[in-house]
Amino acid sequence: MDRPSILNDVMSRTGVTQSRLSELSGVKQPSLSQMLHGRIVMSDDMLDRLLSCMGYRLEVVRRPVPAELDHSTERRWRMHQPLVPLLSPESLRKWRPILTRNLKGLKASTRGEPHMRNIGRWSELVSSDDVRGIRRVMTGLDTDSVQMREVSPFGGLLPEGDRQRVLMDVRR
Repeated sequence: MDRPSILNDVMSRTGVTQSRLSELSGVKQPSLSQMLHGRIVMSDDMLDRLLSCMGYRLEVVRRPVPAELDHSTERRWRMHQPLVPLLSPESLRKWRPILTRNLKGLKASTRGEPHMRNIGRWSELVSSDDVRGIRRVMTGLDTDSVQMREVSPFGGLLPEGDRQRVLMDVRR
């Protein structure tokens, strides 16, 4: 359930009107109306505050959910996994000539956004020795990380045997 639906549901259960909730919470009625209609984004803290005025509280349940990745996204993600444990400031310096060459080739052969912007971001991460940032992009499942890996400069660093194992695993 989204936040406006939760608030609407509790208001219905308790018979509390927008005017009454405004009096109880100190939130102006027009703002409540906009929150209920999704025109103003309501934070979990705000929702909890409003619910408490009606004798409820917000319970947020966190649980791990396996990511559902399309084939090519999963393949690119898995290709980076064996390199992550090897990534360190020392290995990054050792890999820099290959990464720089790959970035140059990507710049020459790639067109359009967000790819060009992401190549620039890779260049910045590599040149600034940002091991933490690189690791985050290599392992992340957020849209930004997925798009960054579409133009990854890490091609050619994974030994061929490891690369073949990853490809076999993805096919299963």
